Amino acid sequence: MKLPQPKLTKHALGFLFFVILLDVIGLGIIIPVLPQLLIELTGRAENEVALLGGYLLFAYAGAQFVMSPILGGISDRFGRRPVILFSLLGYAVDFTLMALAPTYAWLFLGRLLSGAFAATYATSYAFIADVSPPEKRAGNFGLLGAAFGIGFILGPLLGGVLGEIDTRLPFFAAAAIAFANFVYGIFVLPESLAPEKRRKFELKRANPLGSLLQLRTYPIVLGVLLSYFLMQVAHNSLPAIWSYFSTVKFGWTPRDIGFSLVYVGITAAFVQGYLTRKLIPVIGERTAVHIGLVAMTISFIGYAFFTPTGGWVYLWITVGAAGGFMMPGMQGLMSRATPENAQGELQGAIASVMSITMLVSPLSMTWIFDRYTADDAAIYFPGAPFLISGVILLTALVPFWLTLSKAELRSHDAKPTAGPDEAVTLSSKDKSQQSPAVGEDSTKQ
Repeated sequence: MKLPQPKLTKHALGFLFFVILLDVIGLGIIIPVLPQLLIELTGRAENEVALLGGYLLFAYAGAQFVMSPILGGISDRFGRRPVILFSLLGYAVDFTLMALAPTYAWLFLGRLLSGAFAATYATSYAFIADVSPPEKRAGNFGLLGAAFGIGFILGPLLGGVLGEIDTRLPFFAAAAIAFANFVYGIFVLPESLAPEKRRKFELKRANPLGSLLQLRTYPIVLGVLLSYFLMQVAHNSLPAIWSYFSTVKFGWTPRDIGFSLVYVGITAAFVQGYLTRKLIPVIGERTAVHIGLVAMTISFIGYAFFTPTGGWVYLWITVGAAGGFMMPGMQGLMSRATPENAQGELQGAIASVMSITMLVSPLSMTWIFDRYTADDAAIYFPGAPFLISGVILLTALVPFWLTLSKAELRSHDAKPTAGPDEAVTLSSKDKSQQSPAVGEDSTKQ
């Protein structure tokens, strides 16, 4: 007999929203002030500190890469609540450390700790998977995805406005928010993973390689995860070079950069917090991913070639906001193809893959930007990283299409039902009896 699912209360969902929000604030708050802070700490010129900024993102991603599957596995064993609360408390300590950093090395250490505590991303998504029926997961993932948008409003806004007063002040503000959220969570956050659905913690699985190898038993997940990897490599070029691109090409100040990212956040919040929940149940996850890929590719080409003035970037931000359909669409497909007792492991693996892209993308994109904006550059082309990102996005469509095409062929020979601890890979035309098919539109009758 299938056990009833825990209920997702408004307080719990709101709290998780703020958890993801804090993760993004932690990344976004540093973007507008980072060039100036690095100049202050190192004494180097504007076009010389881009690589140093890339190293900081590399540190953040490296720590997240290692810690995400570990905390995901721990949450599958002991529950989501303690992992989330512990990470929030660590965030408060870490932001305080970065606010007081006297040298670049201390700032680097702070980014390492931020990446480790940012593993709350994986655990929060596992929480949503615990309490959401399969056909509603993509929509709820999209709601949490809206936190990314709002985080790119509040983070850069704090970084830009408070950074005009003092480059350290945004970090103190973020530390206070993290601690307040930790205290709030003690009272409102329930446990989502029932004891009977927990699994033994195994170190061989709770590491980046182990968690990815475990997903070999779910072919759909591996194929979609490859597309997810390519998509994130391209997408992460934005936080990696945005402040340097806009500073070098348009002469923007931290306030200008902050306002542009506020607009990124507004459009992303609208798409991921509203449109994804309304449209993905109608159009299906596959179509949602296609829309997102095309829209984001167009925006990257726009950044690369069609930004004669700073005002033009707002057009391409608007177009690129539709890229917000990709992540919840892919998340929904992968979650429905994974057993209930391995959702934390899945989300940890996804976070590790995202971290790999943050290891690869910042260093490569800032290096490309440096090469094409240097005084001795053969071709002066600040938009080169965006052009490369657009090509990568188109490439991501290939494994996605091949994986879901093969899944449709396999579904014809699949059994008519799936147990609660089995990966849901079957098609279903009656949502009242089964979960929707992986790779099919969830509303087909």
